[in-house]
Amino acid sequence: MTKEVLIELFGYLGSFLVLISFLMTSVFKLRVINTIGSVIFMTYALIIKSYPTAIMNFFLVLINLRFLWKMRRDGKEYTLIKVNGDDKYLHHLLDAYYNDIKLCFPGINFDLESANRFYIISHDEKPVGITLGRQKGSEMELMLDYSIPEYRDFSIGKFLISKLPNEGVTRVTYYGPDENHTKYLNSLGFTKNEKGYEMTL
Repeated sequence: MTKEVLIELFGYLGSFLVLISFLMTSVFKLRVINTIGSVIFMTYALIIKSYPTAIMNFFLVLINLRFLWKMRRDGKEYTLIKVNGDDKYLHHLLDAYYNDIKLCFPGINFDLESANRFYIISHDEKPVGITLGRQKGSEMELMLDYSIPEYRDFSIGKFLISKLPNEGVTRVTYYGPDENHTKYLNSLGFTKNEKGYEMTL
């Protein structure tokens, strides 16, 4: 493979990443992947001496970095709303996101009858997360910890964990499917045991 072909492939990689970034439902992931793609394509443009293209991608990188910095600095402010198991809005959200919940948690059985803690998490008055749990004393078993696609940057989980002590919870367990959530659970501080995951608050 010649040097020229490798350079062309390098440029295609940058273009591919930029295009793929627009398929991301998470704004954070979109910015990160778009930045990587723009850096690669800027480098490619410099190699082939296409300076206008390089300058354009340079400013795209700056714009992405500015927004990423702003997202990290500002963070997200959430509200934890405690509801009853027969809350109509809770059931509406569970129905609306049913297919995505099943996709995220293969084989999950979120039986409302066995849960006794129900939370809706909102951001800017918009519902972005649903949590179902079974609390016994100071221990809560998480039965469902769902975030809508745009908010899957672990921030909702961290917010929830920070608020549970106010609900009298000192230990959290999770025994549901984990094939899609190992990284998430580890990032929150859960440790794996024989039955599932646990964390002391």
